[in-house]
Parts: sequence; structure tokens; C-alpha cells
Amino acid sequence: MGSLTVAGATGAFAQSTEVKIAYALARDSHYGAAADGWDKYVTDTSGGKFQFMHFPSSAQGGEREVIEGLQLGTGVQAVVVSSGALSNFVPEIGVTDIPFLFRDLGHARSVLDGPIGEGILEDFRGRDLIALAWGEQGFRHITNNRQPIEKPQDLAGLKIRTMENPVHIAAFETAGAAPTPMSWPEVIPALQQGAIDGQENPLSVIVSAKLWEVQKYLTVSGHVYSPAMLIVSPVFWDSLSDEDKKIFTDGAIKGKQAMRAFVDNSEKTGIDTARAAGMQVNVLSEEQKAAFQASIQSAYEGYYETFGKDLVNQIIATK
Repeated sequence: MGSLTVAGATGAFAQSTEVKIAYALARDSHYGAAADGWDKYVTDTSGGKFQFMHFPSSAQGGEREVIEGLQLGTGVQAVVVSSGALSNFVPEIGVTDIPFLFRDLGHARSVLDGPIGEGILEDFRGRDLIALAWGEQGFRHITNNRQPIEKPQDLAGLKIRTMENPVHIAAFETAGAAPTPMSWPEVIPALQQGAIDGQENPLSVIVSAKLWEVQKYLTVSGHVYSPAMLIVSPVFWDSLSDEDKKIFTDGAIKGKQAMRAFVDNSEKTGIDTARAAGMQVNVLSEEQKAAFQASIQSAYEGYYETFGKDLVNQIIATK
């Protein structure tokens, strides 16, 4: 972490503290929206005391690498990352990855903004990560180059990239697919080379990454809600005054709000954008979704064992 001189700044803030922030997608994605919202609030509220330096598009490596650097205090100071990569570090977050758990965006946001979500944020502190706010990617959908996915049998043998996430992997294995975990920077080349048939991601990612350039079919399955997180390094956090900690926390909440607004827009326009770009799109009906949910029912027993049936039922019961 270095100090930068800010032109025109005077007095105590003549030296600004550099905050390196990393995320997997481009600056004009929902990740970038979160980072920009966070950056603007902190910069404005601190009077320029902090200056953010952005590393979009996995410029600092895959999500696992940046999280490890964050824990050690050897990499960037802040990240916006997917929950999928975090389950290897804080297993408790994996409960949010259970397929067909959340009814809609409103339900997911109520859970994460309430006591359950707050409790999971607290769990991060014991794992050398300071999670300040929940971000959002939206509901995940399947893209592939083989065929439209309309029933569970269509997944049979489909080589589908998943995140390095045990909850997602178990679901796709149970459904008969061949889940292939890999970090995001490897995905586009693997699709181009035919090493995998497809992948699954929210519309916000599908549109931001222009996946229609390498994928033919989009199935709007909404099989998993995908949160993200705004996290800082404990080494950096411990260097902040109480006042600055509040500024960073409030800024992360601004980032969360910007990310959700981006997702709301993607959910409204993403399907039309993908169609216009040449993708063949099919939207699963509630009956079709129920068939997919039934096909992975045996995986739920494992989820209950890992996360506790009570917690899963509390989430389902949240209004």
C-alpha cells in the first residue's frame, strides 16, 4: 500500500492512501458498478483521503487467488467477489447456493439483509476476511452449445463449467451433468476450444461477458440465486480509524445498492439482449423448474446435513 499525492489537496489529506480493488469482470459490469459505488462514496466522504485503484477483468488473478491474497494482506485491499468462490474459505456461505432455495430477488434480499445474512457476514471475521456487505449477481441460468435444456434428461453428460463450489457441483452431478469446476478467466477459452459444452451464470454475467460470442443456447432456469460480497483485507481494516471503518462500511452498502440496481436492469433487459445477439433462448416454466428441482432432491439430504435443516427452513420461511 502506498501513499499518493493528490493534486489540490491540502492539510491532513495531502497524502492519500491507495486502495487497490479487484474483481472478475469488466469495469462496465455489475462488479464494476459495485466497485464504483463503493469508491465514490469513500472518496467523497473522506475528502479524498483514500484513492481507489481498480483491477477489473481478473487483472489480479482468479477469485480464489485474490481472496487468498486478501487473507494474507499481500494483495489488494478490497474485492468484489462471487459467493461461489468464497465457500472454500467460509463454508457457511454455501447455504445461499442451494438450488431453488430463493423464490425471487425480493426474498433473497430480505434474507441477506436480515439476521441470517448478518450472521454469515460475521462468520468471515474468524476466517481472516472482513465482509462488509452482500452484493448480488442474480439468478443463475445455463448456456451451452449442444441443445436447448428443457428437461433434466437434457443435462445428461453435459460438460458444464461450475464455480469451484461444492454445493453447485453436487447439484449438477445429481442431475446427471458432468460439472467441471474452473476459475472464470479459463472459461471463455475452454468454451472456444470445446473443452466444455456450457456454463451457468446470471444474466448480468452472460451480458457483461457477451457469452453469445461462444455459446448458442440460453436456458433461463433460475436454478440458483447468486450473491456476491464486498470484502476488505483484515490488515487494511486494522489500519483504519473507527471513523474510516464506518466510511468503508457505508461505502460498501452503497456499492451493494449499485450492484443490485445493475442486476435489476439486467433481469429486465438481458433476455432480449441475448436474443438480439443471436442466442436461442428458452425460458423454463414453473412446471419445468419443478422437474429439475425433483431431479436433485437427493442432494438436499446432503445440504441439510451440511447447513442444518433448521437454517434452510428459516430461509424458506422468510417473507
